[in-house]
Amino acid sequence: MPTRPALILASTSRYRRELLERLRLPFDVVSPQVDESALPQETPAALALRLAQAKARAVVDRFPQAVVIGSDQVADLQGEALGKPGTHARAVEQLQRMRGKRVLFHTAVSVQRGDTDFMRTELCSVAVHFRNLADDEIEHYLRTEQPYDCAGSAKCETLGIALLSAIENDDPTALVGLPLIRTCEMLREAGIDPLRAAAP
Repeated sequence: MPTRPALILASTSRYRRELLERLRLPFDVVSPQVDESALPQETPAALALRLAQAKARAVVDRFPQAVVIGSDQVADLQGEALGKPGTHARAVEQLQRMRGKRVLFHTAVSVQRGDTDFMRTELCSVAVHFRNLADDEIEHYLRTEQPYDCAGSAKCETLGIALLSAIENDDPTALVGLPLIRTCEMLREAGIDPLRAAAP
């Protein structure tokens, strides 16, 4: 009986690791070490797609017999890419600019396997409506959650849900950072069926 290929998450994101753990599949985590800078005139959606592919490719080149998952998320404010703020001041600025607006969060996922040349990449976009937030609400949220490693400073799985008035999407995990419905589809195509391979 053929053995199941190894599974690798090409990401250092703790949010993606926690999401993938929900599938109860054994996997390793490898840092892809990819430059995440946007190219000139690159749209937020194109940036997310390119980086997801690049992250998976960087790792699959090193482990060609493994199934590798790469993913990236970019917040899109009226065509402008908003990444991870990194600092409190930048997070304040991002949330002040997004209040009262509809923002798209583009999450791309790429599943690749070197020994079979399998590669599939998809984009899952989530429309998020931000409340007209007061400055003190923004400040309290940031001091409480410190979401400085989240695209657009939005950490919806905890207190960040109170920033929002509505979410429009077809995969509830996409906004957190890894669209598991699409990921499961790709894993099955690459040779790993989560419903058959999950640990009891």
